[in-house]
Amino acid sequence: RNLQDQLFLRDLPRLLEAMASPVRAALLKGRANYLCLHRLESTLQDSRGHGRDNLRWLLRVRDWSGLTERGDISELGDVPEDAAIWPLVTSTGDNCLGQACDAWSRCHLVEARRRAQEADIVVVNHHLLCADFAIKDDGFGELLPGADAFIIDEAHQLPEVASNFFGNTVSTRQLLELTRDTQTEYHREAGDMPKLLDQLDVVARSARELRLAFGEALRRGSWAEVESESAALEALDVCLDQLRKLRASLESIQGRGKGLDSCLARCQTLEGQLQLLISPEEGDQDIRWFETHLQSLRLNRTPLDVAELFQLQMQRHPAAWIFTSATLAVGDSFEHFQRQLGLFDADTQKWDSPFDYPTQGLWFVPRDMPSPQDPGYTAAVVDQAVPILQASSGRAFLLFTSHRALRQAADLLEDRVTFPLLVQGSAPKAELLENFVEHGNAVLLGTASFWEGVDVRGAALSLVVIDKLPFASPGDPVLQARLDAIRRHGGNPFMQHQVPLAAIALKQGAGRLIRDTGDRGVLVTCDPRLLKKGYGQVFLDAMPAFARTRELEQVLAFFD
Repeated sequence: RNLQDQLFLRDLPRLLEAMASPVRAALLKGRANYLCLHRLESTLQDSRGHGRDNLRWLLRVRDWSGLTERGDISELGDVPEDAAIWPLVTSTGDNCLGQACDAWSRCHLVEARRRAQEADIVVVNHHLLCADFAIKDDGFGELLPGADAFIIDEAHQLPEVASNFFGNTVSTRQLLELTRDTQTEYHREAGDMPKLLDQLDVVARSARELRLAFGEALRRGSWAEVESESAALEALDVCLDQLRKLRASLESIQGRGKGLDSCLARCQTLEGQLQLLISPEEGDQDIRWFETHLQSLRLNRTPLDVAELFQLQMQRHPAAWIFTSATLAVGDSFEHFQRQLGLFDADTQKWDSPFDYPTQGLWFVPRDMPSPQDPGYTAAVVDQAVPILQASSGRAFLLFTSHRALRQAADLLEDRVTFPLLVQGSAPKAELLENFVEHGNAVLLGTASFWEGVDVRGAALSLVVIDKLPFASPGDPVLQARLDAIRRHGGNPFMQHQVPLAAIALKQGAGRLIRDTGDRGVLVTCDPRLLKKGYGQVFLDAMPAFARTRELEQVLAFFD
């Protein structure tokens, strides 16, 4: 959203003004950003079980709904982004009634899409673009049927986003939302089948028991782990069986109301997707895996390779396709990105940065660091960082590859620096960044979400410390499946996939430092593998042309 707003509110107006152009531009967000009038009405009619906060937010949304013209929920800044009310008053592809909705003529989402279709330039994000490719919205049609050009910024993120959209997910949250919505529609449109309410309770209970069957630990795992746990398999079978019974009950009253018919369609979809997860078709190469959260479970099917699927979408949408990013190439080669999306015939071009990296920045790799696997590694990173933080007067990002290392570093720094410490998770990301700039001498500790898409210009950010080379977690089930596939085809998964991905991520993290022609600063990369391992040269070649040093005195002199 931040990048969308930057493009639409800052960059495009400047460009159009410079060109004296009458071009019409539109900003289009995902459906979860727009108020759904039908779901608001349903929630107001059935507000049982809402806590005090939710009721307060619900009444605030109700009052705003009569004033808003666009229905963009960002207008309601006094309701938190993560407030539990939002899923109840916005729609998903599952619960939208499409043209069968009574509020269709007043729908904010329909109006936003109409404006987008009439515009010359539409700003969307990767998720919305891929959602349009994998469109399942009855009554909406494609958002971008007549585009002459697709210009995709930060395109290095696209393969992962596309993988999510070309796959499928069944979550216990979806199941619980289905039971809640069905109950609401039942009271609106039926009311004479109490056994249906009993079945909804059984489905909801089976969804909660399914989550419990996967244990309390928060984890991601392959389907092989599921198949080795009898409790999980049994809970899956029970859940599928109860979904079938709910589907049969809803089929028996089909036609009684549009809302109940929509719930029937959702039930059928979830039943089919869960069936495919438990018993995939012969020859199916999709990666099956799961992830547990505190109160929910997600079961996923992800394509092993999205190149063929993406190529089909490009053929369906004949246009100019332009992929751009500061980290699209590894060194001078675009091969890694091209292979991921099947872009083998693409023209490629790389332009040097307008920044004078040798003068504006200094890259420091400390001596005598222990192995990253050493239990004392994070403490050694903090030891290296403290004197540099004193020299830089704070004004620093400390970027970590794990939440555990971040928390440990935060504890270690608390008594060793006098600058304001801002720690990821203690406040929303936007608030942390705002506070960082306001303080002017703060130290912000972050993980993955702060490695890219963060733009802090000027003296407020003059030091970036990176603890380790950002290799993806070796336990990630999707990564493991893709590495196994490369290995089966005779390739080297580490050099072909893991190293290029990590090199791109490192360059993204380093890219937080120099954001303007007047910026100056120091980049610290603590990982000794950068200079001790043969693959370290790939990282060195991928990075900007900072002046380089291994001497702490030169770093202190830079700030002095």
